[in-house]
Amino acid sequence: MKQMNIKSLVLAMCLVVLTSFTASAADMVKLWGSTTCQKRFLEPGAQAFEAASGLKTKVFGVGTGKGMLALFEGKTNVAISSNTLEESIKSAQKVLKKDGKAPIEVPQGLQFHEITKDIIVAIVHQDNSVDSLSWAQISDLNTGKVTNWKDVGGPDLPVQVITSHAGSSTKAVFQKMVMKKADYAASATLVKSTRLEINEVSKDKGGIGAVSAGFYSLNPGKAKVIKSETIERPLGLITIGDPAPEVQKIIDFYRSPEGQKQILN
Repeated sequence: MKQMNIKSLVLAMCLVVLTSFTASAADMVKLWGSTTCQKRFLEPGAQAFEAASGLKTKVFGVGTGKGMLALFEGKTNVAISSNTLEESIKSAQKVLKKDGKAPIEVPQGLQFHEITKDIIVAIVHQDNSVDSLSWAQISDLNTGKVTNWKDVGGPDLPVQVITSHAGSSTKAVFQKMVMKKADYAASATLVKSTRLEINEVSKDKGGIGAVSAGFYSLNPGKAKVIKSETIERPLGLITIGDPAPEVQKIIDFYRSPEGQKQILN
């Protein structure tokens, strides 16, 4: 009898732990994709969102392209993107192409839920005397047509282009709008994140990059923003069909007056 009671107690405790773990997992929403969305609103607003909804969020900042692949492959029911729906799909295919893989079949019924807008800015080292450039000049610097800063009114210093990975929406938007889809200079340094892009420009006096203005403002390092025409893109969540209830809570919160206060400019 005592042995049975002990077994029953152990079983009951296991059920309690399992139930607790399941409930905890159910209250956690995992979002994959854009590091810009991650740093602009999902992480800054995480505590306020949890207080308002009772839900926790975990963000995997892998870039828009990889976030879209995670959505397509069923690893998540929501991706985060810093580009339009059409361009986000292209970013996913670029990741596959870079990895030597075949294009993936895109699910039907994709929906883009915009949260806010974001501005992309060109950045250079703070010691660079250049303060403003036209899109044409910025393009020439990034494509390698201009290889010395003196040719655009700056110091006699070699240009070092720094840009992000293939699945980066920041890179995709900048390349499409400013560079008119031209290729980056063959000597460009590729990095894995916006943070690393800012870090590299901060270390290289000849460096030039392009990053989210909101992300830059969090920690500019030794980089400064170059004045130019505005480069704008949407930030939002992407779902297959209508959002799941927990995802809809995220969308509703960040679109609310309280949620908008959490977005870093």
